[in-house]
Amino acid sequence: MEEIRSNVERKQRALLVGVHAEGASRAEAEDHLEELASLTDTMGADVVGGEIVRIGRPTPHFYLGSGKAEEIKALAESEAADVLIFDFDLSPSQQRNWEKFTEKAVIDRQEVILDIFASRAQTREARLQVGLARMEYSLPRLRRAWTHLERQRGGAGLRGGPGELQLEVDRRVVMDRIARFRRELKQVRMQRQVQRKSRSTRPIPSAAIVGYTNAGKSSLLRALTGADVFIEDKLFATLDPTTRRVELSNRQPLLLTDTVGFIRKLPHQLVEAFKATLEEATIADFIVHVLDVSHPKIDEHYAVTNQVLAELGAANKKTILVLNKSDQEHDPLTAARMARHNPLCFEISTHTGEGLDLLREAMATHFVLPMERFRLHIPHGRFDVVDLVHREGEVLTQKHDEKGVWLEADLPLRFKAQFAEFIVEREE
Repeated sequence: MEEIRSNVERKQRALLVGVHAEGASRAEAEDHLEELASLTDTMGADVVGGEIVRIGRPTPHFYLGSGKAEEIKALAESEAADVLIFDFDLSPSQQRNWEKFTEKAVIDRQEVILDIFASRAQTREARLQVGLARMEYSLPRLRRAWTHLERQRGGAGLRGGPGELQLEVDRRVVMDRIARFRRELKQVRMQRQVQRKSRSTRPIPSAAIVGYTNAGKSSLLRALTGADVFIEDKLFATLDPTTRRVELSNRQPLLLTDTVGFIRKLPHQLVEAFKATLEEATIADFIVHVLDVSHPKIDEHYAVTNQVLAELGAANKKTILVLNKSDQEHDPLTAARMARHNPLCFEISTHTGEGLDLLREAMATHFVLPMERFRLHIPHGRFDVVDLVHREGEVLTQKHDEKGVWLEADLPLRFKAQFAEFIVEREE
C-alpha cells in the first residue's frame, strides 16, 4: 500500500471493480461496490469510477475473462486511474497478472481493509494484531516486489537468479516477523487475561457493544457514559477496544466495552488476528448489538454481525438490540421487524438522546444484578468479612479505627442479609 500513500501531491485515483456473480442480484453487487467506495475513501484515495462485471465462472488468470480484462484496462487508462481495487479476493498470481497487464497498482478488498486497520491502530495490541495480519497476507505475495528481477537458472549449480535469492531472503524475514508478532501477542493476551481475572473478582457486570461498522457504537458508549472517545463518520473510525463504566438506575454499575466494527467480507486474517480484541464479546455478561435503523441494508448488517459472533463462539450470548439513528429518516416498520428477532429491541438516537433512558432501564432490569450502597463497620478479627466485601462488592472508601474497619461499598442486594449485623446508618 505504500505506493498509494507515497504521492503527497495529490490523492491516488482509484478505479473500483465489482462482480455480479451468477445467482446474485445486481442490486447486491452495487451495494457491495458502494461499500468498497466508502472503504476506499477511508483509506485516503479518490474513487474515479466503478465497474460491475457479470461472470459465470472465475478464470484462473484474471478471475475475469480476457475480454472484460481488456475493457477494465481501457477504462483505467481513460480515467487516468493510478490503482485498480477489486471487490473480491485476488490470488497472488492473479494480482501479479493484473499488475503486469495494466502496469498499475492492483489491490483487492482485503488489502484495503488491512491498510485502514494499519493506519488506525493505536494500542500496542492492535498494532501487533494488524502487523500479524499484514505479514500473513503478504507472505504469498512477495514475488510482486521482485517482478523486475527475472527468475533464471544460474550457472555453477545455482538454480535461481537474484530475484529468487532475494525472494528467499524476504520470505525468511517475513516468517521471522510473523513468529515475533505471535510471541508478543501471546504475551499481551496473557496480560489481558490477568486484567480480566482481576476485573472478574468484582460483581460489576460487563457488556460488549458490537455491530456493523459505522452503526454508532462509539457514539453509544459516549452517550451512556460521557466518555471522551474518538468518533468519526467513517468506516472503522476506531479499532481499539474502550471500556468505560456507566451508572444505571439505583446506582447499579455496568462496564461497557466498545469493540471493532464488523463488515461484509472481513478478511479471515483479521478475524483470527483480532480474536483477543473481539474476545470482549465472548466474556461479556451480555451483548449490546447496535444497528443503524436508517440504513437500507439493516437486515444484512444484522446477519453479518451474527455470523462473526458465531465464529467467535458468542452466538448464544444474551443480547439487547439497539436501533440507533432513529432521528434520521427510516422505515417505521423496521423496529417491529427487528423485534421479531429479539423482543428486547429499542429505538434510540445518540444524537438527540431519544430512548437512552429506556435503554438504561432495560439493561438494569434484564441484565444487571441489583446493587445497593452500604456503610459497614466490621470488627477486628473478622477480616474474612472484609475480604468478602472486597471480593463481592466495589469498595469506595476504607478506613480503620480502634474498633474495626469502616467500609463504604456497593454490594449485590443478595448479600444484604449476610452483612446485616455490620450495616450502620451513619459513621459513629
